Amino acid sequence: MTRVAVVGGGVSGLVAAHRLRRSLGPDAEIVLVEQTGALGGKLRSLPLAGVELDLGAEAFLARRPEVLRLAEELGLAADVVHPGPVAARVRAGGALHPLPAGTVMGVPADPESVAGVLSPAGVAAVRAEADLPPLELGGADASVGGLLRARVGDEVVDRLVEPLLGGVYAGSADGLGLRATIPALAAALDAGAKSITEAAAAALPAPAPDGRKRPVFGAFRHGYREFVAALADSAAAEVRLGAPVRALHRDGAGWRLEIGSAPAPDVLAADAVVLAVPAPAARKLLAGVSPAAAELLGRVEVASMAVFGLALPAGTELPAASGTLVARGEVHADGTPFTAKAFTFTSRKWPHLTGTGGEPLVRGSVGRTGQDELLRRTDAELLRGVLADLREVTGVDAEPVDAAVVRWGGGLPQYGVDHLDLVAGLERAVGELDGLELAGAALHGVGVPACAATGEAAATGITRHLATG
Repeated sequence: MTRVAVVGGGVSGLVAAHRLRRSLGPDAEIVLVEQTGALGGKLRSLPLAGVELDLGAEAFLARRPEVLRLAEELGLAADVVHPGPVAARVRAGGALHPLPAGTVMGVPADPESVAGVLSPAGVAAVRAEADLPPLELGGADASVGGLLRARVGDEVVDRLVEPLLGGVYAGSADGLGLRATIPALAAALDAGAKSITEAAAAALPAPAPDGRKRPVFGAFRHGYREFVAALADSAAAEVRLGAPVRALHRDGAGWRLEIGSAPAPDVLAADAVVLAVPAPAARKLLAGVSPAAAELLGRVEVASMAVFGLALPAGTELPAASGTLVARGEVHADGTPFTAKAFTFTSRKWPHLTGTGGEPLVRGSVGRTGQDELLRRTDAELLRGVLADLREVTGVDAEPVDAAVVRWGGGLPQYGVDHLDLVAGLERAVGELDGLELAGAALHGVGVPACAATGEAAATGITRHLATG
């Protein structure tokens, strides 16, 4: 009997297991090993005011096909929902502003589109960029912050780009690579755009032929919990929870995994293995079988964050916005730094999501690269800061009737300069290991569709290996 071990029960591992079952049929043995006590990884739904609220990934990019295709396969297509018709705001320069349209991850195509967020000097810097020498990357990568500061000024980075990238990666724009984090902008420059604004204009999505706006994001009506459960049911795997994989060895043509306690681990023999775990864990497991792959994984830095779910008293009026991003360095009127980096006004953004008693729901996220000291505070200390920030950006002064928090320690990989080259080298090194595939957020994107794509690619690689012997 064919046996495949999938290490990691997050979305990448679950999708890999689902796709392996579809490819290998009912007779294959699929063993899904997860070191925590639950499947889902960063898809985490918790009860709040009587409903399920996602306190990991909140939504998925609906312009990519992977999650929508999986929802169709799993019978969940009718449960996909899209945001309501409200826009986001940004707190920058000590004031609230509508998040401007016509930008690519905050990079403006037209200086006038950001006039409300930037100072007059900041707008002038964007206007002046067209007069700078033509920009040519020559195939190289660049720091997002470094490139944009030199071309369009600090304010574009600090007030727009970093708040948006901080929401996705919990990182600093100065430490993130352009090609991995804003690939559309890099592609436009490669195609001949001579300035940042020209590249942003070329990278903006074309209007739909019928003139209708297509939803950018999607979510599941009852939270990601139902998606996770459906993937697990479809995979029909033997699931081992609370079981850390401590070692991975070659075993003839197959693999041997040591699982559980260090003094007396269980041994699992497998014909093939999918490693769908964060970069630090994958590095440790590959150190003995591919030092080259382990060394590359060791270069992937990670950032931590915390997500709060708040249920406010019924009747509390939330702003008519989907949420508010907070630029790095923003302070209250008394000089106190902000604790939160973003709020989602959940019951505005997702109108179906309110507590069973009509309580409006809010998400607040905390943590960026370089804020380790902040994240060492207790949950209660962070909550006090988050509530103070919420009062500052909304005027709402109400104690929550219910609250929950999830901490994601080392949960977000940082896509540094030349990340794509790093991943290419990593995939070459792993490609020399017959019957082993990598999946996960450290590779080709941190969003749910991108992670699902790595799980599907890993399953395809394992199926091909098993078919060819």
